Amino acid sequence: MAFKLGYCALRWKEPDLEPGLEALKAAGWDGWECRLPIEWLGTPTVVRKACDNTGMPICCFSAQGAPEVDDRAHQERNRRRMDFAAEVGADCFLYMSGIKPEGREATDEEIVKSAEKADEWQNYASQYGLELTYHVHTNLAVDSIDQWKLYMANLKKAKLCIDVSHADLWGYDAVESLDDFKSQLNYVHLQDYSSCTVREPGKYNPSWVAVGEARCLDFEGCAKILKDNGYDRWVTSCPGAGQPGDDAVIESKRSKTMYDYCRSAGF
Repeated sequence: MAFKLGYCALRWKEPDLEPGLEALKAAGWDGWECRLPIEWLGTPTVVRKACDNTGMPICCFSAQGAPEVDDRAHQERNRRRMDFAAEVGADCFLYMSGIKPEGREATDEEIVKSAEKADEWQNYASQYGLELTYHVHTNLAVDSIDQWKLYMANLKKAKLCIDVSHADLWGYDAVESLDDFKSQLNYVHLQDYSSCTVREPGKYNPSWVAVGEARCLDFEGCAKILKDNGYDRWVTSCPGAGQPGDDAVIESKRSKTMYDYCRSAGF
């Protein structure tokens, strides 16, 4: 079984959207993850047309900021992003935990509150049949294996995106993490790094590369455990650091090497 493979366009800032998507399709990708501002994208109708014209659906649309931020304007902006995600047909809506409290680690109570606030976002998104997915990520409020497990134990409605590289940076075997959280998993990120000289909460400093360039973990094993567990949702790959002068088309053409590696690894 081949997975639906998405491309994470996290480095796209002001792309000429349809040519960029055409280049991604030519490289082999099945869909794409969008983190762009609504103000740049335009209306859902415009975006859906570009996706339909190129055969490149949005597998995931992202929040801007964390659910636990209480500011009213922040909450409303993210509700509009959920509205938008539903209208463009995104498979899920991605968010991360917030930044660390200044000068200290998050308390257990703060982590529990963060999970509860994410479930409130899920309550809103559920009117559209839209699923939230929590992206595990180093250097944020949830920043260790124990904190991750605490967060997930208190996340009752929203689901989970495991970025296997961030699990690995925390010292959690990526294959094991995909298996341990299989009941909550609705999205997967592949990411690769060539080095990381500091491995402590808040200070992880990986050098990101395209998936397959460094092979920082057992990507083949990740594909196998997902297949063994019957996972049938999107698997999305992240590019390495950009190059000066890159635009969406140049980046997309370069991504073919990453796509080919992902397929060869069993995805």
